[in-house]
Amino acid sequence: MLGVDLGLSGRVALVIGASKGIGRGIAAELIAEGARVAISSSSRDRIEATATELGAEPFVFDSADLDAAPRVLRDVEATLGPIDVLVCNTGGPPAGPDPLAFSRDQWEQAYRTLVLGPMALVERAVPGMRRRGWGRVLNVGSSTMREPAAVLMLSNTHRAGMLAAFKTVARNVAGDGVTLNTLLTGRIATDRLFSLGGSREAVEEAAREQVPAGRLGTVEEMAAAAAFLCSERASYITGQALAVDGGLLQAI
Repeated sequence: MLGVDLGLSGRVALVIGASKGIGRGIAAELIAEGARVAISSSSRDRIEATATELGAEPFVFDSADLDAAPRVLRDVEATLGPIDVLVCNTGGPPAGPDPLAFSRDQWEQAYRTLVLGPMALVERAVPGMRRRGWGRVLNVGSSTMREPAAVLMLSNTHRAGMLAAFKTVARNVAGDGVTLNTLLTGRIATDRLFSLGGSREAVEEAAREQVPAGRLGTVEEMAAAAAFLCSERASYITGQALAVDGGLLQAI
């Protein structure tokens, strides 16, 4: 049985925060679809090891370093060519039980990482996509963008703002063949989720009780959704937020 051709063969993709977890999974899926993939992380050792495993091109980039955004894009394009697909995947800021207890520095750092960092890349990558008449931009967010989690005040606030930013840009560039969409991550089996939940066992037990699907999601399931939204076949989907959460969200 023949598979579905997503039209990604030969496309150049940059996946931010791809040394592990969801970012790594998305990069692997894009490579499997024939894309030429650049991956980045703030850790040289981790990103080079992952690149060797996947067959990707590694780049060192800290999403909170706004001045480095133009450089990493130039370096990727010099190595692989113009960027067709940009996946913004940024780590989550600190959690805490008291939503009013975060410092100003924590608020500002979260804003740099979750809003200014991704937008610095989008602002510089999208014009080239528009000129070429094709582009895909994907933001990896969280289901808390729709239903806030009690302990994730910083993530709740700033990630939700990115929904509005992507919707605004998406409407502006849709006529040029460029789409911008967001993945709303549910309870996906990653190290960060296990850390927030105390242990893998505790998180898995909570998922069995609280997630309608009765289990945690996998990185591969997130990556499959990401690859589709980055594909030729998703050309009429833009400005949207897709939840990959096993039915967890209750909002319509």
